[in-house]
Amino acid sequence: MAGLPQSVLFCCDHNAVRSPMAEGIMKKLYGFDTYVQSVGVVNDLDIDGFAIAVCREIGVELDKHRSRSFEELEEMGEALSGFDLIVAMSPASQRAALDLTRYYHLTVEYWPVMDPTGLGETREMKLNAYRQTRDQITDKLKSRWGAT
Repeated sequence: MAGLPQSVLFCCDHNAVRSPMAEGIMKKLYGFDTYVQSVGVVNDLDIDGFAIAVCREIGVELDKHRSRSFEELEEMGEALSGFDLIVAMSPASQRAALDLTRYYHLTVEYWPVMDPTGLGETREMKLNAYRQTRDQITDKLKSRWGAT
């Protein structure tokens, strides 16, 4: 188990479910000793309401999250080279992260995390799918950096 990085960037496809969950859960588990942000390959969706609901159940507030892409992150003055670690949670985000960082000495890890969107037919079934994703992210964080 490694020590916490100084900065980590979580990424997924739209920055609407998995990567904002990871950002919020990491901040809750480890505080603000590590600088944490999240992005998507594209920014075409707002934060998902089911993601907000299941994270609220564990005391993580995502209501104020604003989705953004890799490109928007850089436009806002955040260079990818400034992060110690990028954690990709989807194949598309892994490809984008590797492509965008090919000239940097930067670690990109791939954590395959279930995409809960489109799963379940009832509200409760959908919530359960999002809970599974939330818990999968929490387990990956704890196995990578330890329980708090």
